[in-house]
Amino acid sequence: MPTRTNEEWIADLQSDGAARDAALEDLRAVIAKGLPYALSRWVSPSEPQFEFLVEEVTQETLLRILDRLHTFEGRSQFTTWAHKIAIRIALSELRRKRWRDSSLDEMVDNEDAPAPESLLEDSSAGPETSVERADMMTRVRRVIAEEVTDRQREALLLLSVQDMPMDEAAHKLKTNRNALYKLLHDARLRLKRRLTLEGLSAQEVLTAFEQG
Repeated sequence: MPTRTNEEWIADLQSDGAARDAALEDLRAVIAKGLPYALSRWVSPSEPQFEFLVEEVTQETLLRILDRLHTFEGRSQFTTWAHKIAIRIALSELRRKRWRDSSLDEMVDNEDAPAPESLLEDSSAGPETSVERADMMTRVRRVIAEEVTDRQREALLLLSVQDMPMDEAAHKLKTNRNALYKLLHDARLRLKRRLTLEGLSAQEVLTAFEQG
């Protein structure tokens, strides 16, 4: 694997074509190598889902890094910054596991379907809070329906809802892994801009799910 300076990492990941593909593959290898050791502090490597969690977090980390390249300030090695992002995502994913089993596929796939009860229930929430949360879920479904293409929608369903490995999803969509990263990256940017216009933040959506 070639050694890159911070500036070279940024330049390659922001480029198009072979340089970007090579940088993504190299960064993927760096993250996948260090992540199992870090995760072993919270999850036993003998757990059946350990390898899947490593793959899932690695995929999300690459997408998050592509989203946030502009925030890298060069105060550390680029790979150190990447590993910190991976750890934060891993901890967030472990916390979210208790609502990931909810019927999110229905919420994404059918904008007219009511939000799953498990996402709306909160023993400490009053009627007003529950109504607000239901309204937010309706708005999120509408944003998804209006902002992403059918292909982006399918990719989001495969990876974010059905937890399909990146390589398998790429094969199903008849594309390659790096093209799929770009497809997802573009979809996330569109969703992020629209959520901002709607007055919704990713953290608000996450909080609603976690309290379900």
